[in-house]
Amino acid sequence: MSEQSPPEDARAGHPDALPEYAERVLELAERIPQGRVMTYGDVAEWLEEGGPRQVGRVMALYGGAVPWWRVVRADGALLPGHELRALAHYRAEGTPLKQAGRTAQGHLPRLDMRRARWDGGADAEGHT
Repeated sequence: MSEQSPPEDARAGHPDALPEYAERVLELAERIPQGRVMTYGDVAEWLEEGGPRQVGRVMALYGGAVPWWRVVRADGALLPGHELRALAHYRAEGTPLKQAGRTAQGHLPRLDMRRARWDGGADAEGHT
């Protein structure tokens, strides 16, 4: 998995157009089935370009229009600052969660990455 920067694609004549790499990240985020997640690193590996930081940057800048809660940290922790919104989506979609221990900050659950992680394979049927 490479940590290289995504290509800068200014798309002359279309100043509001997303960079090509961002479009690819967002398209993959839209394909993740309900109740499943991919890590930032999974997305970069699946695209065979960039790395977790580049995917995170794309999601931070442009991810509001896609199911952003399905692209997550590898440790299963909920996105800081968006925990309650993400948790509502996970519960509505039936995403596997692990209950938080009493010492966990805010007693928030984590994603059960073993069960929730999606590899981009065949179980995406019906998702484009």
